Amino acid sequence: WLKQYFIELMEIQQNITNQELWKMKPRRSLEEDDYLSKNSGETSMLKRSVLLHLDQTTHFDEFDCPQKLQHKQELFPEWRLPIKIAAVLSSLAFLYTLLREVIHPLVTSHQQCFYKIPILVINKVLPVVSITLLALVYLPGVIAAAVQLHNGTKYKKFPHWLDRWMLTRKQFGLLSFFFAILHAIYSLSYPMRRSYRYKLLNWAYQQVQQKKEDAWIEHDVWRMEIYVSLGIVALAILALLAVTSIPSVSDSLTWREFHYIQSKLGIVALLLGTIHALIFAWNKWVDIKQFVGIHLQVL
Repeated sequence: WLKQYFIELMEIQQNITNQELWKMKPRRSLEEDDYLSKNSGETSMLKRSVLLHLDQTTHFDEFDCPQKLQHKQELFPEWRLPIKIAAVLSSLAFLYTLLREVIHPLVTSHQQCFYKIPILVINKVLPVVSITLLALVYLPGVIAAAVQLHNGTKYKKFPHWLDRWMLTRKQFGLLSFFFAILHAIYSLSYPMRRSYRYKLLNWAYQQVQQKKEDAWIEHDVWRMEIYVSLGIVALAILALLAVTSIPSVSDSLTWREFHYIQSKLGIVALLLGTIHALIFAWNKWVDIKQFVGIHLQVL
């Protein structure tokens, strides 16, 4: 009798239409069935309300992006000002060095010195930009102290330009380290240049012609030994500053340790870099022949 019962039940189910089956289902199961159905062409009120709520919460559109997400996806927002200033400084230094090292000899004595552009001219631009950017790291701190003294309080808000400048000091420091690294690499490449080898042969030939057995110049030797040593130490300190600016490294330091490295050692690196440049120039600072304008007037 059970077999006969199941046969009759199956026949009844086959005769029930989809519309009648829809009415027989409770409201909750209808909504769940419609929500889980993948083939249904209609969208339930539950799904519509959920989608409407999501749209109002995130303001999401097919062709629009939320403002917060858009701000996070900007390309190097904190690097824009330092890169622009570095580009301007590089352009000005390159133009001045090009006029001094290439154009001036060409105009005055018809010497072809264009071979200096790839290495010598660039390597004179790099240290100028590096030490200037390093100075721009610590200059806003001095200006901020002067502003606080002028205002008579440290709780008054800084000007917008000064606030923006202080927030980009890390980027200025990293760019300074980048240019210093390039300067060191370019300097190490000097003996590998073909022009340097030719000049070395010319110097040796001139020494033989002048019948000099010893070309040792005491002050020149001391000058090079000192400025190279100072440059190495300054670069090592800059490397330490760059490493401690990495978030994982700075998080492992206390605030006192981090502040000491970034402020005290940074000033030391700037001081050593300045002395490095002064010793490299040696007595050229007071040599009248080194000034292009005066040299042109004499001619």
